[in-house]
Amino acid sequence: MKNRIISIKAIIAVLLVNAMIILSFSACLGPADKISNGSQPNNGLEQNEKSSGAETQKETSSDTQAEELPTKDPQGNDIEIPEKLNSIAAMAPAIVEILVDLGLGDKIVAIELASVGIEGIREDAMVFDMMAPDAEKLISLKPDILFASTISQLGGSEDPFKLLQDVGICVAYIPTSDTIDDIKNDIMFIAKATKTADKGRMIIEKMEKEIERISNIAKTITEKKKVYFEIAAAPTIYSFGKGVFLNEMIELIGAENVFADQTSWMSVAPEVAVAKDPDVILTNVNYIEDPVAEIKSRDGWQDMKAIKNDDVYYIDNMASSLPNQNIIKALWQIAKAVYPDKYGSYEKKD
Repeated sequence: MKNRIISIKAIIAVLLVNAMIILSFSACLGPADKISNGSQPNNGLEQNEKSSGAETQKETSSDTQAEELPTKDPQGNDIEIPEKLNSIAAMAPAIVEILVDLGLGDKIVAIELASVGIEGIREDAMVFDMMAPDAEKLISLKPDILFASTISQLGGSEDPFKLLQDVGICVAYIPTSDTIDDIKNDIMFIAKATKTADKGRMIIEKMEKEIERISNIAKTITEKKKVYFEIAAAPTIYSFGKGVFLNEMIELIGAENVFADQTSWMSVAPEVAVAKDPDVILTNVNYIEDPVAEIKSRDGWQDMKAIKNDDVYYIDNMASSLPNQNIIKALWQIAKAVYPDKYGSYEKKD
């Protein structure tokens, strides 16, 4: 969940462990018997690459109903979306939050473990394990479309939703977004697929206005602070380099990621983090009681600038982990934590 860049296999491990464990722990759920055929869950991270042939596309018509439905998903797979969607299965929390903000929460009949607790979902939505779903039970719910994260495909050689495809249910795969532009494209894909493109545009316009506000302030910053952002706590520490939307967010506020010379998700040896001596330390770890206090109490970290100056902050896990419109909440939290004199005071958690 040494400053060594992890390999693709290791990245998958981070995502499966971090996304499933970090986010599972984060919701403070009990054991796995709460999962599967209709139970309850947590949060999520994901990872994979976008297909260049994805239909995440340009908007042309202001009349949502008149727009053509996508014929490929963001992974590049051919799909046939029904003209009318009465029920939707959503196997990733980032997707669930997008659907809710598109006004479709009442159509969601199935979610995965990490989505339990998200507001706006119908109470009778059944809960599944995104890595090993009960396909027959999913089929019995008769969803018109199933949106899934490509992280579901990392658990084995067999596509976990193949049985749904075999019976004619549309399955649309959405790889994890590496950039903010990818996130906006995913929102528009889901909006177009559900004939809510106008609402999708409104969500994106709102995001862009907030990003512009922050960017304008960032232009006035002359001294870039060094930021270390921890996504998995000791003893197995993880952070990230470039090629991750969180790195882009740090740069947007006018700061610099201490691992900007690295790429993707990465494991970090404690002594390497100490040697970086960041101005500010951020963490979105939510599977331990007090991640800020844990960082401050680590052996050998007491002389770090950020700890000496009490500049260690918690950033909302869901907002900073899930690639969707809610990253704007995390963006403002990061901005206020790093540059309170520019963006306003950060409100520390009690």
